[in-house]
Amino acid sequence: MTTRIPFMSDNAAPVHPKVWEAMRAADETASPYDGDKLSQALDERFSELFGRDCAAVWVASGTAANCLALATLCQPHGGVICHREAHIEVDEGGAPGFFLHGAKLILADGAAAKLTPADIAAVADPIRNDVHQVQPHAISITQASEYGCTYSPAELAALGDYAQARGLGLHMDGARFANAVAGLDCAPRDAVGPCDTLSFGFIKNGGMGAEALVLFDPQQADLVKYRRKRAGHLQCKGRYLAAQILAMLDGDLWLENARAANTAAAEIAGACDGRLMYPVEANELFVRLSAADRDILRARGFDFYDWGGDAARFVTAWNTRADDAVALARAIAAL
Repeated sequence: MTTRIPFMSDNAAPVHPKVWEAMRAADETASPYDGDKLSQALDERFSELFGRDCAAVWVASGTAANCLALATLCQPHGGVICHREAHIEVDEGGAPGFFLHGAKLILADGAAAKLTPADIAAVADPIRNDVHQVQPHAISITQASEYGCTYSPAELAALGDYAQARGLGLHMDGARFANAVAGLDCAPRDAVGPCDTLSFGFIKNGGMGAEALVLFDPQQADLVKYRRKRAGHLQCKGRYLAAQILAMLDGDLWLENARAANTAAAEIAGACDGRLMYPVEANELFVRLSAADRDILRARGFDFYDWGGDAARFVTAWNTRADDAVALARAIAAL
């Protein structure tokens, strides 16, 4: 039987040993919910990381982080402008509408699942400013995007200027924020730019079950905490979630892991020779492969997702072995 080599999703990767160690170290009697010392340390740690005052709240999933973040920016009668391929539209089972009590997602188009001010204006400008139409309250972008492409600091600044001029909040879905920072080779604050809220992903990057909702207006933290409780996401032993996040921040493990995944992706990308559908700027590759090509690769033990038509998606992770990346690169080159 062929040993399977995983390139389907970084969600399938194991928990990093240092995260397990941190959770074990937190295995003691402590204040429940978020009253423990680990949870209380998050605000300071993230403020240091981003070089500005912020509040950080742990949640157990990226969906919860995104939706709680958007709930701070959008009223139930409003709308959130996002890309047509955005995770909040395609892969969150209607959760934004549930958490936002009926607020609408307003879908825009843009290259590589990214949005520019012009892309947003194309859907925002035709909306009449009256009570008969849903008014946009916020914009949501993804860093890195659903097609593995990153927003540069200049692109983020342009979006921030547009959002400010229109009075719109700006949210970033950062499920692969670490990979974006590693790919951009910039400071975290430059990779988040002028966003009001960030869903900072840790689960795909070596965590077990903890994401951080970062609020760059700390005064929003109390509101988010009430909504987190009401949504059933306030865990009584929150120190175990905080321990995961702090372990990833310690010594920049989050960035080390992301760089390892990106390096593996770059190795594979170098062998794709015209098959790439989008630039590889993080840890996802979208590759043109015929049905016969896909059969050959799967027969050789490689697991990946079909992505419609002649597209296939490969995702590397923090634990992707260099030998496996080289093997896939050679297999694709030999097709």
